[in-house]
Amino acid sequence: MKPCEEEEEEGGAAAAGGGGGGGGDPWKECAEVAVQLALRAGQVIRKALTEEKQVSTKTSAADLVTETDHFVENLIISVLKEKFPSHRFIAEESTAAGSKCVLTDSPTWIIDPVDGTCNFVHRFPTVAVSIGFAVNKELEFGVIYHCTEERLYTGRRGQGAFCNDKRLQVSKETDISKALILTEIGPKRDPATLKLFLGNIERLLKAQAHGVRVIGSSTLALCHLASGAADAYYQFGLHCWDLAAATVIIREAGGTVIDTSGGPLDLMSCRVIAAGTREMAMFIAQEIQTIYYRRDDEN
Repeated sequence: MKPCEEEEEEGGAAAAGGGGGGGGDPWKECAEVAVQLALRAGQVIRKALTEEKQVSTKTSAADLVTETDHFVENLIISVLKEKFPSHRFIAEESTAAGSKCVLTDSPTWIIDPVDGTCNFVHRFPTVAVSIGFAVNKELEFGVIYHCTEERLYTGRRGQGAFCNDKRLQVSKETDISKALILTEIGPKRDPATLKLFLGNIERLLKAQAHGVRVIGSSTLALCHLASGAADAYYQFGLHCWDLAAATVIIREAGGTVIDTSGGPLDLMSCRVIAAGTREMAMFIAQEIQTIYYRRDDEN
């Protein structure tokens, strides 16, 4: 069975980020708007994927940004500010431009306008838009849209996770020797960091993992985990906008998301392990060595 073709949820309401609720569901409208914006942004990204791009760098030569990243982020935030003027925002390009990355108790949108920018630049089609939403520092829902395959991943706290109208369910594998692991490289490419990165892959392969994959999009790698197409994911150097929406989706699909130390997830720590089972997550936490990145809230 292909990812996103799991058991169909009766009615499919939650696939639109809702799942019912009416007056007793205070964030239903927000979730529905997030879906509309993700689909709209996806159209922009899909069109721009085949066009010439103006490419700049941020923290390193591998940390890319294009005019489409800025355009999509501005589009999403401008609509949300008009609809929800009291809400706060954490977004990738705004943070890169100097905005503070601080999560408060206020309703907060956490946005990655183009996840997989390097893929996007090279016209490699693994590209997504990601919109997460937190209240009282707790993640309420997440929406991730795989722009080229037109797969809409959604999760609402306590209401399940879906791809289009199909319910998602993580793998329940606990044995590393039967596992497919996903990771990403991260922006730092100095010799010491690369040695640690490659050493972590070597440790997992020596533990007889079936394989380790790098697909160039943290959010979509995490969606593959939520759909049961992979058994675990780990990374150092990703950001809260890579994690926010996907964390809700994975948890609602029955998975676990933790810190690389084995403790609770810290959304601002720039590191994560996610897996279908806690046993798998803890095994990886014990195997890998830490690659240090500055916290998002230290910018």
